[in-house]
Amino acid sequence: MKKLQKGFTLIELMIVVAIIGILAAVAIPQYQDYTVKAKLSKVMSYAKPIQTALALFNQEQGSFPTVADAWTSLGLSASPSASTEVSAVSVIASTGAITLTLTGIKNPGVDTGTVTMTPTVGSTSISWANTCGGALTDAIAKKYFGC
Repeated sequence: MKKLQKGFTLIELMIVVAIIGILAAVAIPQYQDYTVKAKLSKVMSYAKPIQTALALFNQEQGSFPTVADAWTSLGLSASPSASTEVSAVSVIASTGAITLTLTGIKNPGVDTGTVTMTPTVGSTSISWANTCGGALTDAIAKKYFGC
């Protein structure tokens, strides 16, 4: 009488483990990059309302706020609250440039780095150019911000 096989052989199990190892070796770095990109996206969504307020102020007044405390000129009582990705934000008077200090994104290369968003007023729109500074040396962050 024939004996029926009731399980997997050692070779079959080793092949499955090898395949899972290869997939994990590819997936984990990609996942880490995606989490960094998601946090950088939150930084941009943090800055968009400030950019909109500055653009509206410029459209109505013909210039950017010239006082040292630009937040009151924009109708805010203080600077926006810090988030888990942005530890500080400031607006440079008269130029309208926004400086964001990054935190909690990725160590090293991003945290404590800064992104300065400088507006250029055109005839029908305002465009923003980004400049990276401080400890912002991560290639993903530089590519994301275009600096």
